[in-house]
Amino acid sequence: MTRFLIVPQWQGSPSARAMLLVDGASAIAGDLPRRQTTMLDVPLEAGEALGTDVRRLSSLRRVRELVAEHLHAEHPGDADEQLVVIGGDCSVTVAALSAVDTSDLAVLWCDAHPDLNDPSSSPSGAFSGMALAAILGDGEPQLALQPGVPAERVVLLGARSVDASERSRLGAVRTISADDAEDPDAVVAAVRATGAARVWVHIDVDVIDPSELEGVSDAEPFGVRAAALAAAVRQLREHLPLAGATIAGFAPRTPLDAVRDLGVILRLIGSVA
Repeated sequence: MTRFLIVPQWQGSPSARAMLLVDGASAIAGDLPRRQTTMLDVPLEAGEALGTDVRRLSSLRRVRELVAEHLHAEHPGDADEQLVVIGGDCSVTVAALSAVDTSDLAVLWCDAHPDLNDPSSSPSGAFSGMALAAILGDGEPQLALQPGVPAERVVLLGARSVDASERSRLGAVRTISADDAEDPDAVVAAVRATGAARVWVHIDVDVIDPSELEGVSDAEPFGVRAAALAAAVRQLREHLPLAGATIAGFAPRTPLDAVRDLGVILRLIGSVA
C-alpha cells in the first residue's frame, strides 16, 4: 500500500511566489486517497536564519523535525508500504532522507536545477538550491545529512539551469540529460551502475517541459516529457526496489491552472506509487 505524506513547506524556495507551493501541495492532496494521506501541519511563518547563510533556517529545521516524527511513528520501514512525500519546495526530500536508512540507497534527482549550491555560493540563500548538496553531506551542518549519500550513488536527471557555482560539482555525480531521459534503458543503466540496493526517486516537477506543465516557480525550456519520465521510473522499479519518492515544486497560480496541470502530476505520482 502507498502512503502519502503532504509537506506544504514553502520556506526553502527562493521565489517571490513561494507560498503558491502550499496551494500546489493542497491541490495534489485533494486528488489522493484520503485514508492513505497525511497532511503535516507545517508552520507558515518565514523563520529566521539563526546566524547562518540559509534563509528561514528555523522553520526548515522545524519541518525536518515534523517529518522525522511522522516517519518514525507511522512508517517504521514496513516492506509492504510505499512512501511518497508531496512538497512543497524540493528540499522536503532532505527532511525525508534524514529519517531513513540511506546506507544502501541511490538517489535519482529529477530536477531542472542541480541544487548543488552551499550557503557560501548560493545566489539566493534559499535551501532548495542547496538540497542535493545537503544530501551529499555538504553545506549547513544543521541541515546536511550525516553521513551524506556518496556522490557515486546520485544520478541527476534533466538539469538544464546551472549556476556558475554549481558547475564544478556536477562532475561528481552521474548526469542524464533531458534528451537521454527519453530512453528508459539509459535511466535504468545509470541508476544500476551506482551499485545501490534501493533507490529514492525525487521529482521536482520543473524537470518536465513547460509545454506540458506550467505550474512551477521557475520554468525552464527543453525539459523531459512526463510520459518519458514516468516510463523510465516504472522500468527502474522493475530492476530496483523503491525506498520512497518525492513529488515537489508544484506552484499553480490559480485553481484553474492547478486543474489543468494535475493530469501530469498524477501521472508522475502513478509511476512511483
